[in-house]
Amino acid sequence: MSLPHDFVSSLICPSTRELIEFMLARTKTAQPAKSISIVNELRPVDLYCYFSARFGSANGTQNLLRNNHSDNLIHWDWTLSCQYGHIAFWGGNFRTDVWLLGDFPFNESAKDDLIAQIRADFANHGKAMSEVRKQLEHWTEYVNPYWRLKRAIDQLLKDVNTLDLNPAQGECIHSPLSLTLASNSQNWNALTANYNKAFGLCFGVRSMLPVLAEAFVNLLIFILVRTDIRKDQRLYDNVIRQPIDVRIKSLHINCVGFERPVDYAHDACRRYKSLINERNDLLHGNVSPEKQSFNDVYFSGNVPVFKEYRSLWQRTVAVDSETVGLPRLNDEVATVEAFTAYLLSCLSPKNQDMVRTVIATRDLARNHEDGRLGILFSKYLIDSATSSDEYDQNNTIHEENT
Repeated sequence: MSLPHDFVSSLICPSTRELIEFMLARTKTAQPAKSISIVNELRPVDLYCYFSARFGSANGTQNLLRNNHSDNLIHWDWTLSCQYGHIAFWGGNFRTDVWLLGDFPFNESAKDDLIAQIRADFANHGKAMSEVRKQLEHWTEYVNPYWRLKRAIDQLLKDVNTLDLNPAQGECIHSPLSLTLASNSQNWNALTANYNKAFGLCFGVRSMLPVLAEAFVNLLIFILVRTDIRKDQRLYDNVIRQPIDVRIKSLHINCVGFERPVDYAHDACRRYKSLINERNDLLHGNVSPEKQSFNDVYFSGNVPVFKEYRSLWQRTVAVDSETVGLPRLNDEVATVEAFTAYLLSCLSPKNQDMVRTVIATRDLARNHEDGRLGILFSKYLIDSATSSDEYDQNNTIHEENT
């Protein structure tokens, strides 16, 4: 059966008390329930403004269960009555669930008609909807680049550690003579395969570490930049596009919350500068062959005469390990950690606490009206579905940083 042409226009908004009485009675009669899901066929903000404009404050019983923050399964509930029973609109995290509570002669097949009738009724409440929309705070969410890079680096470091590298084992066990045994040859191949994986992971981490430090600087500017600079796009672009050393030296000038200027001659900054140079050489191949030397050998005609003997390990895996910087990896990680810790130390204690909270959060948000920075939602994203037979909620939880 199709939706009656006047279905939406006939809807009325009962009081919450009436709905509670209806729900209590319903548990005794076990009336049927059907559900329809609306994602973006009608934008949730449009639905919210429409219901607010036409019916006033949300009246559904689910509003009684929500806490006074954004971490809820159901954010708003308008439950309306009609000739067939009640129809509830639940605004969730991923969809608007529409519940038909009663003996409705239609189901999911009437979804398009329902959407069309609601959309058509927008015109009758356009002015009031605009007034409701003006009262809403407009925020835009951003992915925290520092958080994303830190997460990727931590995972790569974890992958390196799971390889259980042991240079001493390679040095002591694997000699040219022992490779005549098939089992030792297989062990050698497995060991070198692990190191080849480690070399690739190490290259990735070392390439990203200076980027991580720069992302931290840019994040400080994003959250602490002076209001007059933030409101002027040209000024903000000028700040963010300065060379990294200029950005660091002028943090206390362009941002609020700094108790003292950043001393670019500080050891933490000096080590960071060296790290940048190392990264540039790594990425652009600006590596002097002389710096990669590992062995001296003489020749008498075509006869090699070694200055000193080096093991198979020393001439192969150990050379590659040193070249890619694997032995220095932990030190370079510590360099970036010391650099970010030093910049934090230049902030007031209150701002230090705020920045620590921000860097541990993936999703940040900015208010369009006053520029306030915010964390709008929990790190857990919760989806819920309700059984039409039992009207019970089944939840799926996704943690953002897993």
